[in-house]
Amino acid sequence: MSKADLFKEVMGNYPTGVTVVTMMDDEGVPLGLTVNSFASVSLDPMLLLWSIDKRVSSYNKFTNTDKFAVHVLASDQAEVCSLFASKGLDRFKNTDWKNSEHNLPIIADCAGVFQCETFKTVDAGDHMILIGKVIDIESNKKEPLLYHKRKFDGIPASFYE
Repeated sequence: MSKADLFKEVMGNYPTGVTVVTMMDDEGVPLGLTVNSFASVSLDPMLLLWSIDKRVSSYNKFTNTDKFAVHVLASDQAEVCSLFASKGLDRFKNTDWKNSEHNLPIIADCAGVFQCETFKTVDAGDHMILIGKVIDIESNKKEPLLYHKRKFDGIPASFYE
């Protein structure tokens, strides 16, 4: 097994939460994509990060935007996850969303949403890391959607026993 295959195997066995990152382009068209490379960075200032593959069609728009929103998907939003991971679909036509006071597309009923100003970008191999300064937060106190071995689900009940 190659190191790249082994890397993918081990990373695929690491459970993560699932997010959708959104923004408005210069023409006012909402853009969004599913992301599981998401983490907190700092409390003071309040920073978070996510990364985008340089081959994604919206790469230039996301890496040049001055703000974006990160949606922590709820356990009942596997369809939203799949929609924003799909190609060739009008993602926003097929989901419930609104435009925020910060002119960011906000998907309804997520576990939580962070609206951010772009703080810094860091070149990282075949991805770009985007660090955002949080300017607004919403929490709906819902269970998150998890990703593990190419499957999506909520937190198992046994986790709380």
